[in-house]
Amino acid sequence: MSEKTRKTILLITQVYLPDPSAVGQYIAGVAAEMVKRGWRVKVYTANRGYDNPEQKFFPQEILDGVEVRRFPFSSFGKRSIPIRLLGQFMFLLQCFLGGLFLKDLKSILATTSPPMGCVAALLLRIFRSVSIKWWVLDLNPDQAVEMGLFKPNSFPVKGFDWLNRRILSNADDIIALDRFMRERLTRKIRPKGRLSIIPPWPLNEHLIAVSASENPFIEKYRLEGKFVVMYSGNHSSCHPLTTVLKASQLILDKPEVVFFFIGGGNGKKEIDEFILHHNPANVVSLPYQPLDQIKYSLSAADLHLVALGEDMVGCNHPCKFYGAMALGKPFLYLGPSPSHITDILERRQCGWQVHHSDITGFVSILNKCLEMDPAQLSQFGQRGKSAIQTEFANQILFPQFCDLLEKE
Repeated sequence: MSEKTRKTILLITQVYLPDPSAVGQYIAGVAAEMVKRGWRVKVYTANRGYDNPEQKFFPQEILDGVEVRRFPFSSFGKRSIPIRLLGQFMFLLQCFLGGLFLKDLKSILATTSPPMGCVAALLLRIFRSVSIKWWVLDLNPDQAVEMGLFKPNSFPVKGFDWLNRRILSNADDIIALDRFMRERLTRKIRPKGRLSIIPPWPLNEHLIAVSASENPFIEKYRLEGKFVVMYSGNHSSCHPLTTVLKASQLILDKPEVVFFFIGGGNGKKEIDEFILHHNPANVVSLPYQPLDQIKYSLSAADLHLVALGEDMVGCNHPCKFYGAMALGKPFLYLGPSPSHITDILERRQCGWQVHHSDITGFVSILNKCLEMDPAQLSQFGQRGKSAIQTEFANQILFPQFCDLLEKE
């Protein structure tokens, strides 16, 4: 297909490679696939790291055939809500102005990163009559309300919900991550377009199981003979880990158990302050690992942790457990039931669930894992891996998503 006849799709996302955030990795995969399908793909994103605004990226480059444009003044970090809103406003203004003059624009994929990413898409629809696809990665203002940041009837919440109803009434396709998120969306207004559920797929290129004997991460942190419990990814109040920290203090008589907290986010402060105050020998905090090193850190875990806040069901969709399942690792889910995670646990028996503040229950499950024969524990992980291969595989979900983007 010649350059003149190629249709253009614009992806609006505040996070994109080489930023290590999972959101950026997912969107980069979609963008590259759309290029292979013959589309001209333009990405508008921020020129600084989402978690670390000190990290600066090239203003323009081509990655896997994708034309990436990174705007300045689009991310000032996550120190406060006003700072984040300022970055969002500046970013969306530049997205709108850039989209006004983008040649042969046929479609826009707007994400909820930033939360108001649909604003630029809605404005461009008015001026350009383009198709909108809205990918709901997390749901606001619901999330902010459940976190106690805003009251349900406050002006910002009402304004944000008005905006949600506009995008639901104008988007040709809305993609939710689970049935609980879909239910929250339909309570706002009946969508005009198609409302699909497509859960996140494992990022296969970073999910290669590495044996303990060949794993430099295990050697570096002297983990031979240890039982590694790992939380890897974004740390935030949406994913509270206080129960895990308290439980770590109750098993100091088990020196073979070590807890790793890898990643970033506002919630990482609690982990680092805990370490500073208690100086525990069994808790380690590390930053996000480079993308080419993630396979080593994830493979080093014997038990992966997944956390979801008590009122976050339908607002947030932790996807790190898909990676654990893909690697054949069992996981322990800390959070409410029912949720999309307990749906999978009930069907697949690939891990365990414990409620927040149930420290005794957490320790009990951990002891159960320690008492298991390694082959028996491995069976939980293998059941998860089977679920990925038959239900959540990259080759199943990824084409579904890209097919949806191509629909008129």
